[in-house]
Amino acid sequence: MTRRWAAFAALLFPLASMAAAVVHDYPPAGASDSRLTIYGNTDIALFEPVLRDFQREYPGIAVRYEELDARPLYERHVREAAAGEARADVLLSTAMDLQVKLVNDGYAMTHVSENSRALPAWARWRDEAFGFTFEPAVMVFNRQAMQGHPLPQSRGQLLDLLRVRPKLWRGRVGTYDISRSSVGYLLASQDVRQSSEMGALVETFADVGVHVGENSAALLDRLESGELAIGYNLLGSYARSRIDAGAPLVIVYPQDHTLVVTRTVVLPKGAPNAQNAHRFLEYLLSLRGQEVLALRSGLPALRHEFNGRYDRLGIDDMHVGLLRPIALGPGLLVYLDAQKRSRLLSAWRAILAPPPR
Repeated sequence: MTRRWAAFAALLFPLASMAAAVVHDYPPAGASDSRLTIYGNTDIALFEPVLRDFQREYPGIAVRYEELDARPLYERHVREAAAGEARADVLLSTAMDLQVKLVNDGYAMTHVSENSRALPAWARWRDEAFGFTFEPAVMVFNRQAMQGHPLPQSRGQLLDLLRVRPKLWRGRVGTYDISRSSVGYLLASQDVRQSSEMGALVETFADVGVHVGENSAALLDRLESGELAIGYNLLGSYARSRIDAGAPLVIVYPQDHTLVVTRTVVLPKGAPNAQNAHRFLEYLLSLRGQEVLALRSGLPALRHEFNGRYDRLGIDDMHVGLLRPIALGPGLLVYLDAQKRSRLLSAWRAILAPPPR
């Protein structure tokens, strides 16, 4: 392990982002004062079919979806709860570690049902945090930009590709800025545990002037336009929706290991509309909700009854290596240590800072 990476690997942390929420309101069918407020970081373009179908089952409930990034979502709820002004009924986030922290710190309500018990053990914790999607983190390539070059099938092959002709790939590789992206940070922290090649890979990213982005949408925009040729550790669900819409992208599931994220729901204590919160969670975990997620939102279902192990990804066995779901639980709290968070920012910048001219 190199000296630069040793500092990085030991001190992973997220940094807060202060992006404002974008509010989406869905009125009930007819006069009603029944409400449900969701804080979520799933793009509304993907999640709206879920909200619409929930209202078909419960037409009297007015739904407000406040879309914001994962870290501001977490901080906003903690701030509102401390002030005795809790507003959210449901907290929905890809930042599994921050959701686990909410549970660990006593912010969550318990929910027990046949649907929640049907989840795999790794996707629920203490009957207070629940996963509802199955989303691999993948490598994404612009098909046109990669013409004449082999598509790497593993981290080792990606490393070899970049090392052979670093000038060719300079400024054409993108990944999450883990100091700003909570899901990017989560994936990086898990990569450190799973891969001995991560140190060399991150340093090679620095050598080719990697572009770092705060979210999948911004990185995929650059990949789709051809500005970037390679994207690392992006959520496959977002990439697949672009491909289905005609984008010239290719998804590769790393053969050495493919991390799997699950979007995670927490029902906060003090929710103004607790009954509706439980109804919404039950809907998400039900076979009906899972089917809508998979078929209309492009978010792979988690329930094993819905389809086969790989069918949910729209691929066959030969295209997938070792799938490693990230388990909900206290192990995710290790990388949220405040001291580690405060110390990594300098290490992250030192590794990826552009060299002096």
